[in-house]
Amino acid sequence: MKVEQKGHTVSIKDTQGDLVSFLMKVTHEHKSFEKYNMIIDISLHHNLSKKDINSFLPLSKKHKANRKSFVVVAQNIDFNTVTDKLTVVPTVLEAHDIIEMEEIERDLGF
Repeated sequence: MKVEQKGHTVSIKDTQGDLVSFLMKVTHEHKSFEKYNMIIDISLHHNLSKKDINSFLPLSKKHKANRKSFVVVAQNIDFNTVTDKLTVVPTVLEAHDIIEMEEIERDLGF
């Protein structure tokens, strides 16, 4: 697991290749990241199922309850099959763009 902090955002990248243990570790350490917008980078995994992506939904709900952004970076998936309650993008750059837009919306009171 690789953690990088840039301003108000923390990027957490899976470097081990074990999605279940990565999710458990991020969930366990969530308290230390709850004050930041979060990018979860699982682009290392190439054959993700809808169930794999949706396994991040409880963590996303918990994180968004603190009025912070939660974005998952994944590649080679059908983005139309992912629930609307979870923000999934194909690149880290797009994740940062989404967070910027959500920060502006929160500043404006939306």
